Amino acid sequence: MTDSHIEEFTFTATCPRGLENLLAGELKSLGANILREQPAAISFSGSLKVAYRCCLWSRLANRILLQLDQVRIDGAEDLYRAVSEQPWEAHIGPSGKLWLQFSGTNREIRNSQFGAQKTKDAIVDRLRQQTGERPSIEKHNPDLTVALRLHRDRLDIAIDLSGESLHKRGYRTHVGVAPLKENLAAALLMRSRWPQIAAEGGALLDPMCGSGTILIEAAMMAADIAPGLFRESFGFERWLNHQNDIWNELREEALQRRAAGLALSLPEIRGYDADAKVLFAAEANIARAGLERQVRVSCRPVNAFKVPSHREVKVGLVLSNPPYGERLGEQEALRETYAELGRQLKAEFPGWQVGIFTGNPELGYSTGLRSHKHYQLYNGTIPSQLLLFEVREHSERGDDSERERKLSPEVEMVANRLRKNLRTTGKWAARNGIDCYRLYDADLPEYAAAVDLYKTQEGVLYAHLQEYRPPASIDEGKARNRLRDLLRAVQSVLDLPRSRVSIKERRRHSHKSGPKGAGQYQKQAEAGSTLQVREFGAELEVDLWSYLDSGLFLDHRPVRKYLRELASGKKFLNLFCYTASATVQAALGGCAQSISVDMSRTYQSWAARNFRANDMNPYQHQLVEADCLQWLESAQQNRKGHYDLIFLDPPSFSNSAKMRGVLDIQRDHNSLISQCMSLLTPRGTLIFSNNLRSFKMDQSVAEAFSVQQLSLLDKDFQRNPKIHNVWEIRAKG
Repeated sequence: MTDSHIEEFTFTATCPRGLENLLAGELKSLGANILREQPAAISFSGSLKVAYRCCLWSRLANRILLQLDQVRIDGAEDLYRAVSEQPWEAHIGPSGKLWLQFSGTNREIRNSQFGAQKTKDAIVDRLRQQTGERPSIEKHNPDLTVALRLHRDRLDIAIDLSGESLHKRGYRTHVGVAPLKENLAAALLMRSRWPQIAAEGGALLDPMCGSGTILIEAAMMAADIAPGLFRESFGFERWLNHQNDIWNELREEALQRRAAGLALSLPEIRGYDADAKVLFAAEANIARAGLERQVRVSCRPVNAFKVPSHREVKVGLVLSNPPYGERLGEQEALRETYAELGRQLKAEFPGWQVGIFTGNPELGYSTGLRSHKHYQLYNGTIPSQLLLFEVREHSERGDDSERERKLSPEVEMVANRLRKNLRTTGKWAARNGIDCYRLYDADLPEYAAAVDLYKTQEGVLYAHLQEYRPPASIDEGKARNRLRDLLRAVQSVLDLPRSRVSIKERRRHSHKSGPKGAGQYQKQAEAGSTLQVREFGAELEVDLWSYLDSGLFLDHRPVRKYLRELASGKKFLNLFCYTASATVQAALGGCAQSISVDMSRTYQSWAARNFRANDMNPYQHQLVEADCLQWLESAQQNRKGHYDLIFLDPPSFSNSAKMRGVLDIQRDHNSLISQCMSLLTPRGTLIFSNNLRSFKMDQSVAEAFSVQQLSLLDKDFQRNPKIHNVWEIRAKG
């Protein structure tokens, strides 16, 4: 690899998805000869000096890879042979530090870790054979990083000249809650025409600047500062073929350009944030970048966002990456923040250009501004958009507020279904004195969610919107948009403010987040205010915000009513009692005494509040915090023939840490039913219920007892007859 000043090599520059076209233009401006544009990568040719210049000056690339070879391989032996044929002794010393990056698979090599191991063996064996020594494998500051990519039967073998990803400039040691990568921030500035605006003297303002990444990248562009100038190291610096004279020349040139740029009068670059703590991080990053005089930040909420008055600032660019939340509930809470930003922009920034980068474009449109252009980008793995606006004069914006109020055709379609359901199910509920019921249950399959209504004792209406987990075939972005449409329809049809609609999302679980269904009863958010509702005269507490379920299973309403009708004068046992709403109904139906068992301290406390609200005597109606399986076993010793009425409503599956074993209702129902039946008086009744849609009653239960399946579904759940199973079980004879 001699004469590297003039010798041409082939390189690959990688980048975030969506930046390929921008990166190609940038590399060309740095002297590269563009060969091919690929997803998240650009192939180019040039001298080693061009590659060094790209490492130093590229604001968009993640890595610059020097391509050594491209070969066709089938299996592991082909991989080993192809790698071992490379002259690794020309790239790394015999006792150097080596690191490997292997991506991709094919029919034979199905695991990237296996590919990396085979590659390591090939390189180490080659070096041991050629030099008598072998390198160590170290990830931190290696002397050589080898990057291999396998796509089908094609293997690319390359050396990573970058070291750490080039987006790590070295100035950012403090980050906010959701940091924006430096190269993505640079891309937003380029797409928003910041270099041209800065050249014309325009300002840059960020109303929600966080840790200041957009501001710092903007200042580095305006001052002609190489983004890699203050990195601690690059991957090529310990490579045996490194040309230090070329590198020193490029660094000296970059230092001179920085000094000249900072000597100029730069445009106003200022950031604001309502969070004083995050501004400390921004100030530290700005200082580390050496830009304290060029970039300033201030603590200011969005509703105080104005053009700076201390300096002549006429026009410029407002660019920001506002928060958009993980869950829909958080996103909706931000709608007013975006709307307030829009109001300030209209009032204070006529003639300015605006860029809003968000993973939730609808929030961006909540500003009330009209986007004239948008770019699809990715913030990590999150599909996002850069929305570009131009703030018009007041006289040109007359129809914006009307546009905000008008429902889209998709939302109007959902709203029409809700109106239809109100005319049928709503009237049925009113006739029967039912204050809490299901209004919508995935009536339109593409809007897969349930909407439950809860009217408090004071007559105030709340809506509880619960998403069904989208199938893997449905894009998560589309699922969120549809849930958002449903929310807008609910608010419009029921005339509800956002504060009276709770939203529960059921996201897909990754392999790291536990088994499917994990977290169903986990706390979802900080607790909101609980509500007091009525059901057949009972006063019950519900919480629509803190957990996936509200504390009152609406589909079990007729089951609770039936238990109430059976309970007069009876001794009642409620197993897996949850918030004990069934026990409250049994007590109001005149049961003589009751025991309600559940191992959750949260639900036991909730049940106690329900008991107090209905003036239930705690000595007559006892709450027991215990594992129902263990309690049932111990009850066989001293409570046989003790109860007249038992309600057994277990979960389909439970492996709670508080339990001694694992409950699988399909496997274990025979044993549970048998134990319960032994606790009944000769004429006693067991009501057994579960929500496992595939459940099948064991034939041995029907042989041992008198079993009758009950149809206990009200009108609001008849669209989904498999939502639960209920049986009445008695002793034979």
